[in-house]
Amino acid sequence: MKTKVVLLGTGTPNPVPERSGPCVAVVVENQSYLVDFGSGVTRQAEKAFRRGIKALRVSNLNRAFLTHLHSDHTLGYADLILTPWVLERPEPLKVYGPTGTVEMTEHILAAYRTDIAGRQDGLEKANKTGIVVEATDITAGSVYQDEYVQVEAFEVLHPPFEAYGYRFTTPDKVIVISGDTAPCDNLIKQAAGCDILVHEVYSATGLKQRNPKWFKYHSTVHTSSLELGEIAARVNPGKLVLYHQLFMVGSNEAGEMQALMEREQQILNEIRENFAGQVISAKDLEVIE
Repeated sequence: MKTKVVLLGTGTPNPVPERSGPCVAVVVENQSYLVDFGSGVTRQAEKAFRRGIKALRVSNLNRAFLTHLHSDHTLGYADLILTPWVLERPEPLKVYGPTGTVEMTEHILAAYRTDIAGRQDGLEKANKTGIVVEATDITAGSVYQDEYVQVEAFEVLHPPFEAYGYRFTTPDKVIVISGDTAPCDNLIKQAAGCDILVHEVYSATGLKQRNPKWFKYHSTVHTSSLELGEIAARVNPGKLVLYHQLFMVGSNEAGEMQALMEREQQILNEIRENFAGQVISAKDLEVIE
């Protein structure tokens, strides 16, 4: 079995057109497991399917994990519930996440009850099973297992949220996904020696240009490029994959694309001050093996 990581969305709350909302797919054989579901999730899955990742056929999306309940990580939840069902997903969607996941699920289903009833009772005759969501509020520890994966959740540091990272153990790889977090010893422990570490990052250089409110926020709840280099040196992953990158380049700045490219290179250089291993600055739909 060959495990792949597909970056369906590498973005942040900033509506950058080239970067959809955060979503990482772990793919083993014909099964996919989504971690977070930012805006655009099903369309990104369809793009990946058309590029040959058969496990990401939209009607097959049925296993998902939430790191925390920030809006940029959950805006695609209704999409993930409804669109695969409209395309005749035959089985329930299983979702695992922090406290509040069950409540959020109930409210989404209630908000769309007119749509659901109309599709089931009208000419579409939509099935009764694919719209079911089996949501679970988790605690740290083993949260899911099947023939392809064991999934463990571990606490990370993203105040004031209850937030988790996830460790996927498959027949051929160990993959760790940080979610949003400040530097965290628990992540280092859980990720030690993994094959692929997918980790958020912000620009240490860019942070210096932020006003005091945002300086305090980002430095408290996220991980800088310099800090991530130190973390990676301790974890020693086979591959370090950057996502949810906060470049901190002004959206109205002249020559913005050039500025973004330069900032991306700065982030890589800052990480490499402390980490000599392979670093991948991920783009949407990139596949890591």
